Amino acid sequence: MAVQLNHTIVWANDKHESAAFLTDVLGLAEPSRYGSFVVVQVDNGVSLDFLDVDDVVHPQHYAFIVDEQAFDEIFERIRGRGLSYWADPGQQQLGEINTRDGGRGVYWEDPNGHLLEIITRPYGG
Repeated sequence: MAVQLNHTIVWANDKHESAAFLTDVLGLAEPSRYGSFVVVQVDNGVSLDFLDVDDVVHPQHYAFIVDEQAFDEIFERIRGRGLSYWADPGQQQLGEINTRDGGRGVYWEDPNGHLLEIITRPYGG
């Protein structure tokens, strides 16, 4: 068996709000529950397992590869929510998307400050 990512834990101030935000923006199925976690399943079998923490949430970065049509749909939801978005992870190119490696990409923040990204092509590919 090849090594594959199965799940990752995403710290949140409100796991329900954070999971619902992600599923809404990405157009995914409603989150499910597993023990203390609220689970968001993505199409390649990986899950993001949201967990409430009483401590400060240290923002992480989560990137999702999508096709061109899904990019358009997700990007429209980002703009429809009035969310700030950037073309770069340093958040210097506000209101822009990138076209690196012949694809498109955009970054935005979730309610905890995690930096989310959608890309239509892997970088450096």
